[in-house]
Amino acid sequence: MEVTWVVWPFSQVIQNALIIQALGLRSFIANQDEESFVVEKEDSCIIRLFSSYCALSEEDRRLLHRLEESPIETRAGQVLWKECDKASEFCTISKGWAYSFRNMDDGSRQILELFLPGDIIGMREFAFSQRLTGLAMIDDGMVCHFPHRHLVDLFSTSTTLTAVLFAIVSRHQALLTERLVNLARRSAQQRLAHFIYEIYERLNQTGSFNGGHFRLPLSQEQIGDALGLSSVHVSRTFTSFRKQQLVLRERHRVYLPNPQALAEVADFDNRYLNDSLKAILGENGKLERQSESSNAATK
Repeated sequence: MEVTWVVWPFSQVIQNALIIQALGLRSFIANQDEESFVVEKEDSCIIRLFSSYCALSEEDRRLLHRLEESPIETRAGQVLWKECDKASEFCTISKGWAYSFRNMDDGSRQILELFLPGDIIGMREFAFSQRLTGLAMIDDGMVCHFPHRHLVDLFSTSTTLTAVLFAIVSRHQALLTERLVNLARRSAQQRLAHFIYEIYERLNQTGSFNGGHFRLPLSQEQIGDALGLSSVHVSRTFTSFRKQQLVLRERHRVYLPNPQALAEVADFDNRYLNDSLKAILGENGKLERQSESSNAATK
């Protein structure tokens, strides 16, 4: 039997060693083993998300905790609902990642939205009786289901949370708009660069970023389904990014040596991620309401 020896160039060996060190795989695996599926109120993902928009009162926090009651553990690949299922509830994702999708007649799948911890899922279907898209988990996680009436209670109780919810819905719409532009007008390299950098920015905004690297639990097939690319094309593009020192990926860990360089490759414009309620917030970060009489007095 003929034995073929593969000799790695010394420079490649050094590069691989540096990549593994940068990704911190040992500490990551150890941390993963220590993770538990317990939703702590003081570490609520949804409260962190809402707090990034404005200051929350204790009553606001209490109302948000209601959206994370009765958490349910989920597994990677689990379908939480399918197209045309009855749409009568939302869910919040406390741990893990999820995606919405449409199955096509030819057996292919289009991934539409990517949901991260703290996101509220299903708000687009609030006025519909049936699901417009399916929803599946990317990795193991935890979700909390709540009926539509809970959101109606929130609308009638808190003006602040209502404003934030409108901002969140606006962001979801902006994400979908940018995804449409990404699919229609950008090259394969730009699509993947834009996709990776967008995740980097979203995680950074919610404080889920750790020392320049982050977890990306999607498979190459799932990334391809989101970007309209084959898994082979995704693999080749990742290889190209590694050679250019733009994206270093090891299993489900990603490290960006130079995030700004990746943003330039993607032609990234972060306006659609810089949503803000500052225009309607007071100096203390809370919604200020003026009565008609007080407005008349100032005229």
